[in-house]
Amino acid sequence: MGATSAPYPMFSTIREQIDTIFREDPAARSVLEIVLCYPGFHAVLMHRVSHWLYRHNLPVLARFLSQISRFLTGIEIHPGAKIGRRFFIDHGMGVVIGETAEIGDDVLIYQGVTLGGTGHEKGKRHPTLGNNVVIGTGAKVLGSIRVGNNSKIGAGSVVVKPVPDNSTVVGIPGRIVHQRTPEGVLDHGLLPDPEAQEMAELQYRVAQLEAEVERLRRLHGQVSL
Repeated sequence: MGATSAPYPMFSTIREQIDTIFREDPAARSVLEIVLCYPGFHAVLMHRVSHWLYRHNLPVLARFLSQISRFLTGIEIHPGAKIGRRFFIDHGMGVVIGETAEIGDDVLIYQGVTLGGTGHEKGKRHPTLGNNVVIGTGAKVLGSIRVGNNSKIGAGSVVVKPVPDNSTVVGIPGRIVHQRTPEGVLDHGLLPDPEAQEMAELQYRVAQLEAEVERLRRLHGQVSL
């Protein structure tokens, strides 16, 4: 788990964040475009500062800065959240990351993602994401659960139970499907549909039973003759 405990040197942090965006987003064309036009870039850098203020017992100033970031970017990150290196929020509008959330290194999330709680519990109440996790558009990961290293959460999924390493989760509620995807990639068009699979299995079983009933009818008809 690579969550930060202190801010990185400013220039190296900015350089690393820019390199990450170039690697993850094929639409990125220039450094100037990233610096001026990427809300995920702005939100992560402002969080580094607000998290530093939060850790140095300046919670009100930290929250005020996080609210400015929210107003400017549409991304809400509580200053208490711990975020690792090379974290990228693609597009980002509507992303919410709670106070006790912990995010590992090389994590990618898309717009509309929530890392939230499930009620009014105290203490650790938000998710922990391992390294190389990808969370698809609109997914909700709720509660003090861990999403393991190299795991992928499909778009629109609602995850309330721990996810092992190297897993893919889809659906509401989220269901684990053991299908590996390439590192750092979440191809929504290739994700399995557990409900469709169960429906297909049920239809197959019904067809088997109908065939068995028809066989017994024919056998009964032969015997009665």
